[in-house]
Amino acid sequence: MDARGDKAGLAIALSLLAIVLFDLMGLIIKLLSGHFGAAELSAYRNFFGLIPSAIALWSSRSWHQKGRVIRIRQWKMACLRGILTTFAQFFFYLSLGRLAFATASTITYSNALFMTALAVPLLGERVGPARWLAVGVGFIGVMLIVRPGGDSFSYDALFPLAAAFLYALSGVLARRMDVDLPSPLINLYSSSTSMVGAFALALATGGFSEFRSGADLAWIVAMGVFGGSAVLLLVISYRMTEQSNLAPFNYFGILVAFVFGWVFFGEAPLDDLFPGAVLIAFGGLLIVWREQRLRR
Repeated sequence: MDARGDKAGLAIALSLLAIVLFDLMGLIIKLLSGHFGAAELSAYRNFFGLIPSAIALWSSRSWHQKGRVIRIRQWKMACLRGILTTFAQFFFYLSLGRLAFATASTITYSNALFMTALAVPLLGERVGPARWLAVGVGFIGVMLIVRPGGDSFSYDALFPLAAAFLYALSGVLARRMDVDLPSPLINLYSSSTSMVGAFALALATGGFSEFRSGADLAWIVAMGVFGGSAVLLLVISYRMTEQSNLAPFNYFGILVAFVFGWVFFGEAPLDDLFPGAVLIAFGGLLIVWREQRLRR
């Protein structure tokens, strides 16, 4: 095995660890959502998220080589990404407090489907029949979970779907940024804007709740550490190998979310997730496979 293969293997391991950390962060958000609002938790999460963003930027070789420039030409677009992320986090965190953990998490995996669809009007990409088929299959999976019009339909299921759309829109805008910009610098702009936006949203939706005990502070710090570390691990893994090598493993998070929800909250929404979750994962993996074929 060559050095590139070794790096790809390590990158996959780091990305899987990041997925587990993201789900641990989600568990804490669900635990705290009974007392803290979604906007509050988003504000705390983004505050701690600035630390790994700064670390990632400082460790970026290309940023140092280009003179450690902070100001960027497309700063408005970078800040717009932060605003989109603010509301995406708000909707997702809100859904974690109202839905089964695995259900809320699984629906957000439809962001890959939204990204493919949004790439046509926003990036001018040509999406062929195979990828449109993948998008269609994935959205059928989403509908099977959300079940609009059914007896078990809940408007709460629209929150993670809205989060997935906004995360996807933010991702597509990132692809419109100048290619020579270091990714950590773009992320720092977006994270800073997200923090300001989340604090403003928290103040607009009722302000901040008092800490009941030191345990609340400990959980919030743990939430920030888990989420921030996950972001840092993803940045590192993306530098080690092509993103297409990591994308298929993202859906490991659906299984992790189901197991965590079952172990920590006694939730086992198998009837709600099957076969919708399988179709979402299948659609996403088909998109990844087709994009790899096109690159080759």
